[in-house]
Amino acid sequence: MTVISAPSAVNVSHRRSRLADQLSRLGVERSGVLLVHASMRAVGAVSGGAGAVIGALRDALGDDGTLVVPSFTPENSDTSPQYRNRVRGLTGHAREAVRASMPPFDPATTAAPSMGRLAETVRLAPGAARSCHPQTSFAALGPLAGKLVAHHRPDCHLGEDSPLACLYDVRAQVLLLGTGFDSCTAFHLGEYRVPTPPRRTYRCVVTTRGRRHWWEYEDVALDDSDFAALGAEFEGTDNGAAVRTGPVGSATAHLFRFADAADFAACRLPSLRGARA
Repeated sequence: MTVISAPSAVNVSHRRSRLADQLSRLGVERSGVLLVHASMRAVGAVSGGAGAVIGALRDALGDDGTLVVPSFTPENSDTSPQYRNRVRGLTGHAREAVRASMPPFDPATTAAPSMGRLAETVRLAPGAARSCHPQTSFAALGPLAGKLVAHHRPDCHLGEDSPLACLYDVRAQVLLLGTGFDSCTAFHLGEYRVPTPPRRTYRCVVTTRGRRHWWEYEDVALDDSDFAALGAEFEGTDNGAAVRTGPVGSATAHLFRFADAADFAACRLPSLRGARA
Protein backbone atom coordinates (compact mmCIF):
# COMPACT_ATOMS: atom_id res chain seq x y z
CA MET A 1 0.00 0.00 0.00
CA THR A 2 1.33 3.43 -0.95
CA VAL A 3 0.68 6.15 1.61
CA ILE A 4 0.88 9.85 0.78
CA SER A 5 1.57 12.07 3.76
CA ALA A 6 -1.02 14.62 4.77
CA PRO A 7 -0.08 18.29 4.93
CA SER A 8 -0.38 20.19 8.18
CA ALA A 9 -4.03 20.78 9.05
CA VAL A 10 -5.39 24.28 8.75
CA ASN A 11 -8.77 25.55 9.86
CA VAL A 12 -9.97 26.88 6.51
CA SER A 13 -12.39 25.64 3.87
CA HIS A 14 -10.83 23.40 1.26
CA ARG A 15 -10.76 24.77 -2.26
CA ARG A 16 -11.43 23.04 -5.55
CA SER A 17 -7.94 23.62 -6.92
CA ARG A 18 -6.30 22.14 -3.83
CA LEU A 19 -8.59 19.10 -3.88
CA ALA A 20 -7.83 18.52 -7.57
CA ASP A 21 -4.10 18.67 -6.84
CA GLN A 22 -4.48 16.14 -4.00
CA LEU A 23 -6.49 13.81 -6.23
CA SER A 24 -3.85 13.97 -8.95
CA ARG A 25 -1.07 13.32 -6.44
CA LEU A 26 -3.01 10.34 -5.13
CA GLY A 27 -3.03 8.87 -8.65
CA VAL A 28 -6.40 9.63 -10.26
CA GLU A 29 -5.78 9.00 -13.95
CA ARG A 30 -6.45 11.67 -16.54
CA SER A 31 -8.90 10.49 -19.20
CA GLY A 32 -9.77 7.53 -16.98
CA VAL A 33 -13.00 6.24 -15.43
CA LEU A 34 -13.42 6.73 -11.69
CA LEU A 35 -16.06 5.17 -9.41
CA VAL A 36 -16.40 7.28 -6.25
CA HIS A 37 -17.88 6.42 -2.87
CA ALA A 38 -17.73 9.60 -0.80
CA SER A 39 -18.54 11.12 2.56
CA MET A 40 -18.77 14.89 2.34
CA ARG A 41 -18.72 15.05 6.13
CA ALA A 42 -15.30 13.37 6.10
CA VAL A 43 -14.00 15.70 3.36
CA GLY A 44 -14.88 18.64 5.60
CA ALA A 45 -15.81 22.22 4.76
CA VAL A 46 -15.35 22.92 1.05
CA SER A 47 -15.78 26.29 -0.61
CA GLY A 48 -18.57 25.52 -3.09
CA GLY A 49 -19.74 22.35 -1.33
CA ALA A 50 -20.34 19.08 -3.16
CA GLY A 51 -20.32 20.86 -6.52
CA ALA A 52 -16.75 21.98 -5.94
CA VAL A 53 -15.69 18.44 -4.99
CA ILE A 54 -17.22 17.15 -8.22
CA GLY A 55 -15.41 19.92 -10.06
CA ALA A 56 -12.13 18.83 -8.46
CA LEU A 57 -12.75 15.20 -9.41
CA ARG A 58 -13.46 16.20 -13.01
CA ASP A 59 -10.42 18.50 -13.06
CA ALA A 60 -8.24 15.56 -12.02
CA LEU A 61 -9.88 13.29 -14.61
CA GLY A 62 -9.65 15.87 -17.39
CA ASP A 63 -12.12 16.51 -20.20
CA ASP A 64 -11.94 12.91 -21.42
CA GLY A 65 -12.48 11.34 -17.99
CA THR A 66 -15.74 9.91 -16.65
CA LEU A 67 -17.03 10.09 -13.08
CA VAL A 68 -19.39 7.39 -11.75
CA VAL A 69 -21.29 7.21 -8.45
CA PRO A 70 -23.87 4.83 -6.95
CA SER A 71 -27.44 6.21 -6.90
CA PHE A 72 -29.10 3.31 -5.07
CA THR A 73 -32.73 3.53 -3.95
CA PRO A 74 -33.48 1.01 -1.18
CA GLU A 75 -36.23 3.35 0.01
CA ASN A 76 -38.73 1.96 -2.55
CA SER A 77 -38.30 -1.69 -1.52
CA ASP A 78 -39.97 -3.69 1.24
CA THR A 79 -37.16 -6.26 1.24
CA SER A 80 -34.42 -3.78 2.17
CA PRO A 81 -32.84 -3.15 5.59
CA GLN A 82 -33.97 0.50 5.31
CA TYR A 83 -37.62 -0.61 5.04
CA ARG A 84 -37.30 -3.03 7.95
CA ASN A 85 -35.86 -0.26 10.11
CA ARG A 86 -38.61 2.13 9.02
CA VAL A 87 -41.48 -0.18 9.96
CA ARG A 88 -39.98 -1.80 13.05
CA GLY A 89 -42.58 -1.71 15.82
CA LEU A 90 -45.47 -0.68 13.54
CA THR A 91 -48.77 -2.51 13.36
CA GLY A 92 -49.69 -4.44 10.24
CA HIS A 93 -52.08 -1.68 9.18
CA ALA A 94 -49.38 0.96 9.62
CA ARG A 95 -46.93 -1.12 7.60
CA GLU A 96 -49.43 -1.39 4.77
CA ALA A 97 -49.87 2.39 4.87
CA VAL A 98 -46.11 2.81 4.50
CA ARG A 99 -46.04 0.41 1.55
CA ALA A 100 -48.96 2.21 -0.10
CA SER A 101 -47.15 5.55 0.19
CA MET A 102 -43.87 4.37 -1.36
CA PRO A 103 -43.44 5.98 -4.80
CA PRO A 104 -42.33 3.90 -7.80
CA PHE A 105 -38.82 4.23 -9.15
CA ASP A 106 -38.29 6.77 -11.93
CA PRO A 107 -34.66 7.09 -13.13
CA ALA A 108 -35.25 10.72 -14.06
CA THR A 109 -36.62 11.88 -10.72
CA THR A 110 -36.20 9.36 -7.89
CA ALA A 111 -33.77 10.65 -5.28
CA ALA A 112 -31.04 8.52 -3.68
CA PRO A 113 -30.79 10.12 -0.22
CA SER A 114 -28.87 7.28 1.40
CA MET A 115 -25.99 7.68 -1.08
CA GLY A 116 -24.92 11.07 0.27
CA ARG A 117 -24.61 14.63 -1.00
CA LEU A 118 -21.89 14.07 -3.58
CA ALA A 119 -23.70 11.21 -5.31
CA GLU A 120 -26.96 13.16 -5.35
CA THR A 121 -25.21 16.22 -6.81
CA VAL A 122 -23.78 14.06 -9.60
CA ARG A 123 -27.21 12.54 -10.29
CA LEU A 124 -28.76 16.01 -10.62
CA ALA A 125 -25.94 17.55 -12.67
CA PRO A 126 -26.67 18.68 -16.24
CA GLY A 127 -25.66 15.96 -18.67
CA ALA A 128 -25.66 13.16 -16.10
CA ALA A 129 -26.78 9.71 -17.21
CA ARG A 130 -28.37 7.17 -14.87
CA SER A 131 -28.95 3.44 -15.21
CA CYS A 132 -32.50 2.13 -14.91
CA HIS A 133 -32.24 -0.52 -12.20
CA PRO A 134 -35.00 0.27 -9.69
CA GLN A 135 -32.79 -0.53 -6.69
CA THR A 136 -29.08 -0.22 -7.57
CA SER A 137 -28.74 2.39 -10.30
CA PHE A 138 -25.55 4.32 -11.05
CA ALA A 139 -25.15 7.91 -12.26
CA ALA A 140 -22.27 9.16 -14.38
CA LEU A 141 -20.79 12.30 -15.92
CA GLY A 142 -18.35 12.41 -18.81
CA PRO A 143 -17.81 11.03 -22.32
CA LEU A 144 -18.43 7.38 -21.37
CA ALA A 145 -21.36 8.08 -19.03
CA GLY A 146 -24.12 6.91 -21.34
CA LYS A 147 -22.26 3.79 -22.43
CA LEU A 148 -21.41 2.72 -18.88
CA VAL A 149 -24.99 2.93 -17.57
CA ALA A 150 -26.96 2.01 -20.70
CA HIS A 151 -27.42 -1.72 -20.18
CA HIS A 152 -28.42 -2.42 -16.59
CA ARG A 153 -30.77 -5.38 -16.53
CA PRO A 154 -33.53 -4.85 -13.94
CA ASP A 155 -33.06 -8.29 -12.38
CA CYS A 156 -29.28 -7.90 -12.02
CA HIS A 157 -28.26 -5.65 -9.15
CA LEU A 158 -24.47 -5.55 -9.41
CA GLY A 159 -23.38 -8.39 -11.67
CA GLU A 160 -22.52 -9.09 -15.29
CA ASP A 161 -25.48 -7.08 -16.63
CA SER A 162 -24.77 -3.99 -14.54
CA PRO A 163 -22.46 -0.97 -14.85
CA LEU A 164 -19.99 -2.76 -12.55
CA ALA A 165 -19.09 -5.25 -15.27
CA CYS A 166 -18.49 -2.31 -17.62
CA LEU A 167 -16.25 -0.65 -15.03
CA TYR A 168 -14.27 -3.87 -14.78
CA ASP A 169 -13.82 -4.01 -18.56
CA VAL A 170 -12.61 -0.40 -18.90
CA ARG A 171 -10.03 -0.77 -16.10
CA ALA A 172 -11.72 1.85 -13.95
CA GLN A 173 -10.29 3.12 -10.69
CA VAL A 174 -12.18 3.24 -7.38
CA LEU A 175 -11.91 6.14 -4.96
CA LEU A 176 -13.07 5.66 -1.37
CA LEU A 177 -13.24 9.30 -0.33
CA GLY A 178 -13.63 9.33 3.42
CA THR A 179 -15.41 5.95 3.35
CA GLY A 180 -14.20 2.45 4.16
CA PHE A 181 -14.07 -0.78 2.22
CA ASP A 182 -17.49 -1.66 3.64
CA SER A 183 -18.89 0.58 0.87
CA CYS A 184 -16.74 -0.91 -1.92
CA THR A 185 -19.19 -2.02 -4.61
CA ALA A 186 -16.36 -3.64 -6.60
CA PHE A 187 -16.49 -6.42 -4.03
CA HIS A 188 -20.14 -7.03 -4.97
CA LEU A 189 -19.14 -7.93 -8.53
CA GLY A 190 -16.88 -10.53 -6.93
CA GLU A 191 -19.95 -11.98 -5.18
CA TYR A 192 -21.46 -12.75 -8.59
CA ARG A 193 -18.26 -14.40 -9.80
CA VAL A 194 -17.93 -17.02 -7.09
CA PRO A 195 -19.22 -20.53 -7.93
CA THR A 196 -23.00 -20.85 -7.41
CA PRO A 197 -23.55 -17.74 -5.27
CA PRO A 198 -26.59 -17.83 -2.97
CA ARG A 199 -29.70 -16.13 -4.31
CA ARG A 200 -32.74 -14.47 -2.74
CA THR A 201 -35.96 -12.67 -3.63
CA TYR A 202 -36.18 -8.87 -3.87
CA ARG A 203 -39.27 -6.68 -4.24
CA CYS A 204 -39.71 -3.00 -5.07
CA VAL A 205 -42.18 -0.47 -6.47
CA VAL A 206 -42.00 0.25 -10.21
CA THR A 207 -44.15 1.69 -12.99
CA THR A 208 -45.15 -0.26 -16.09
CA ARG A 209 -47.09 1.59 -18.82
CA GLY A 210 -48.01 4.26 -16.31
CA ARG A 211 -49.25 1.84 -13.65
CA ARG A 212 -47.67 1.65 -10.20
CA HIS A 213 -47.15 -1.90 -8.96
CA TRP A 214 -44.87 -4.13 -6.89
CA TRP A 215 -42.30 -6.16 -8.81
CA GLU A 216 -40.61 -9.28 -7.42
CA TYR A 217 -37.44 -10.84 -8.81
CA GLU A 218 -34.59 -13.14 -7.83
CA ASP A 219 -30.92 -12.21 -7.82
CA VAL A 220 -27.67 -12.90 -5.97
CA ALA A 221 -27.95 -12.38 -2.20
CA LEU A 222 -25.86 -9.26 -1.63
CA ASP A 223 -23.93 -9.18 1.63
CA ASP A 224 -21.49 -6.42 2.59
CA SER A 225 -21.19 -7.44 6.25
CA ASP A 226 -17.64 -8.75 5.77
CA PHE A 227 -16.40 -6.13 3.28
CA ALA A 228 -14.43 -4.19 5.90
CA ALA A 229 -12.49 -7.34 6.81
CA LEU A 230 -12.14 -8.23 3.12
CA GLY A 231 -10.75 -4.77 2.41
CA ALA A 232 -8.18 -5.08 5.19
CA GLU A 233 -7.00 -8.34 3.63
CA PHE A 234 -7.00 -6.78 0.16
CA GLU A 235 -4.70 -3.97 1.31
CA GLY A 236 -2.21 -6.56 2.58
CA THR A 237 -1.96 -8.54 -0.67
CA ASP A 238 0.21 -8.01 -3.74
CA ASN A 239 -2.76 -6.47 -5.55
CA GLY A 240 -3.50 -4.42 -2.47
CA ALA A 241 -0.02 -2.94 -2.72
CA ALA A 242 -1.50 -0.87 -5.52
CA VAL A 243 -3.88 0.78 -3.02
CA ARG A 244 -2.78 4.37 -2.66
CA THR A 245 -3.80 6.20 0.51
CA GLY A 246 -3.63 9.92 1.13
CA PRO A 247 -5.48 13.06 2.12
CA VAL A 248 -8.20 14.71 0.08
CA GLY A 249 -9.50 17.67 2.03
CA SER A 250 -9.90 16.48 5.60
CA ALA A 251 -10.64 12.91 4.49
CA THR A 252 -8.40 9.91 4.12
CA ALA A 253 -8.85 8.54 0.61
CA HIS A 254 -8.06 5.12 -0.85
CA LEU A 255 -7.51 4.68 -4.60
CA PHE A 256 -7.17 1.34 -6.39
CA ARG A 257 -8.02 -0.52 -9.57
CA PHE A 258 -11.62 -1.78 -9.76
CA ALA A 259 -10.61 -5.09 -11.38
CA ASP A 260 -8.04 -5.84 -8.67
CA ALA A 261 -10.69 -5.50 -5.95
CA ALA A 262 -13.33 -7.51 -7.81
CA ASP A 263 -10.87 -10.31 -8.61
CA PHE A 264 -9.69 -10.46 -5.01
CA ALA A 265 -13.26 -10.71 -3.75
CA ALA A 266 -14.16 -13.48 -6.21
CA CYS A 267 -11.10 -15.45 -5.11
CA ARG A 268 -11.31 -14.85 -1.35
CA LEU A 269 -15.05 -14.80 -0.56
CA PRO A 270 -15.73 -18.56 -0.88
CA SER A 271 -13.20 -19.47 1.82
CA LEU A 272 -13.95 -16.41 3.95
CA ARG A 273 -17.68 -17.13 4.04
CA GLY A 274 -17.21 -20.88 4.18
CA ALA A 275 -15.25 -20.44 7.41
CA ARG A 276 -18.00 -18.14 8.73
CA ALA A 277 -20.83 -20.57 8.02
